[in-house]
Amino acid sequence: MKKKYKLKKKVKVLLTFIICITIITSVIVISTTKDTTKKVLTPEQKEIKKMKKIPYYKEKNKKRYLAYQEEKKDLPIEDVVMHVNIGIDKPYYTNTKKATNLNETPLLVNKYYYLTEDYVPENLEEISLSYARSGMQLVHEAKEAFETLSEEAKKEGMNIIAMSSYRSYEYQVDLYNRYVETDGKEAADTYSARAGYSEHQTGLAVDVYNKELPYTSFEQTEEFTWMQENAYKYGFILRFPKDKVNITGYQYESWHYRYVGEEVAEYIHKNNLTLEEYYVKELEN
Repeated sequence: MKKKYKLKKKVKVLLTFIICITIITSVIVISTTKDTTKKVLTPEQKEIKKMKKIPYYKEKNKKRYLAYQEEKKDLPIEDVVMHVNIGIDKPYYTNTKKATNLNETPLLVNKYYYLTEDYVPENLEEISLSYARSGMQLVHEAKEAFETLSEEAKKEGMNIIAMSSYRSYEYQVDLYNRYVETDGKEAADTYSARAGYSEHQTGLAVDVYNKELPYTSFEQTEEFTWMQENAYKYGFILRFPKDKVNITGYQYESWHYRYVGEEVAEYIHKNNLTLEEYYVKELEN
């Protein structure tokens, strides 16, 4: 009897051991399978996984990110996401949207965001003739800031004069058409906005000169140097920088400044951004 009992006990122990080994093996196999599944990602999935870590990633733009990355293979992944969010993966004046934040300083108007034909900014006021040519207008906040800026420059013996500011939709139609007649549409689009897409219609943009040289030579003046160092303190940014033509869509304009408010202007200045980049990073996000 004892022998039979011992044999049964041994069989039980053996069976228990086999069952345990089977269970452990199954768990290991399942775990390994899961790990393998997690690790096996397509190249596209890997890129999207990286992109999702970028704060301004947008799921709806996933296909556009991948297509643009394929086209711009050497572009850093952050720039791929940034460019697509701005819209520059598409031709200018396509995939356009109506501008938002109307009558606010962060208002973005460019080749992808437009103002309607009937839009006129609130609180337009004429800039004093001490700081501008006759008939120049900006919205109240921008006008006050520009006059302060110009007065401070004057104290240092410099003239910063507004020679073009608010323009109506109709005015921009005529101006753009004249440029097209002179230089052709392709060339005109590099330096002039189509009606509705001009920042000047916002009442927040101003072109300046120093009364001595043409505005197109503003970069050669000491006033330009002063603006580079001080404009942001009064809420203005150089809107179309030399090194950001691919972002803004316009050739470099040393004379074109945009009012965005002191806090935003300081952030843009310190981080070497355009308004488009700020919009994607801070406003849309």
